[in-house]
Amino acid sequence: MDTSIEEYLEPTDILDSDHPDVVQFADNTVEGTTDPVEQAIRLFYAVRDQIAYDVRVPFYLPEHYRASNILKWKRGYCVPKASLLCASGRAVGIPSRLGFADIRNRGATKEVIAMLGSDIFAYHSFVEFLLEGKWVRATPAFDAPIFERHRIAPVEFDGRSDAMFPSEDLDGNPYVEYLIYHGSFADVPLEPILEAWVKYYGPDRVSLWIEGFENNQNTMQSSFHL
Repeated sequence: MDTSIEEYLEPTDILDSDHPDVVQFADNTVEGTTDPVEQAIRLFYAVRDQIAYDVRVPFYLPEHYRASNILKWKRGYCVPKASLLCASGRAVGIPSRLGFADIRNRGATKEVIAMLGSDIFAYHSFVEFLLEGKWVRATPAFDAPIFERHRIAPVEFDGRSDAMFPSEDLDGNPYVEYLIYHGSFADVPLEPILEAWVKYYGPDRVSLWIEGFENNQNTMQSSFHL
């Protein structure tokens, strides 16, 4: 097999696809099918719906993105959820990698925009599966309550076409705009992610968030709706 593909099958410290919990989760999810397309579909929906979308989680250390931790914590924003999906794909033998893009979320709540200081979500992540000879994108970030609350069509994945955020909500209002694609990665590029957060949200704001987590006072936590 081409070494470039081998890279997308191997576990990493963050994408710990060989962790017993990740292996069990993946195996249980795909039980009864050996078709990679069907396996990828099942894994997508398992991560999309079983892991709650939450932007108010730690973000600055490798362990905050480790697939086995996300499986345990049952929540995360787009990058942690993509990490778990990517690792799960590798666990069942599907070449899987992470894609990243900066997006403008015109449907974000006022509270989220106030927290971030921007409607740009830097280094939004999705997964790219190699299925039937081509790379297919799958975005597992939002769970069912988010779709309902924001009145957007659920992101559905058929294993053959890209599953990305809609550009409009169900009322025809602008929703997500993809601004910049950063490419595909075999592992979570933590340093570029943090650099982008500082760029878009400001060093003081990011430092305050980190300080809050370090002092067990989550300054990103709030009672607001996502």
